[in-house]
Amino acid sequence: MKAYVVEDNPEVRTSLVEALSELGGIESAGSTGNEHAAVAWLRDPANHWDIAVVDLMLEPGGSGFGVLKALRERGATQKMVVLTGAANPETRLRCEALGADGVFDKAMETEAMLDYCVKLARAAGGH
Repeated sequence: MKAYVVEDNPEVRTSLVEALSELGGIESAGSTGNEHAAVAWLRDPANHWDIAVVDLMLEPGGSGFGVLKALRERGATQKMVVLTGAANPETRLRCEALGADGVFDKAMETEAMLDYCVKLARAAGGH
């Protein structure tokens, strides 16, 4: 299973990639902090990914909402998970309306997001 991380903070990006690998054996497909780079990479059929972890606050001029919107049409097995510091009820509903498979708060639900990804990896490996 391969994950692509879209996060503007390089330290958080690195720690997410490491945690996914250590906890779930989930390979890094790549990462960026830029909305346009993320959309271009994730939409390219030559690139293989199973799960994208997306922050809503990205480098200036970009947003995770744009990534979600651009990836609304994706493979049935490709999951989009939002990990944000702004996971209020309104934001959660907006993300789900844009096709997010899960929305997690960075401050309190990072572990839950990692557990979600690990369960997906186990389910994929069991087929």
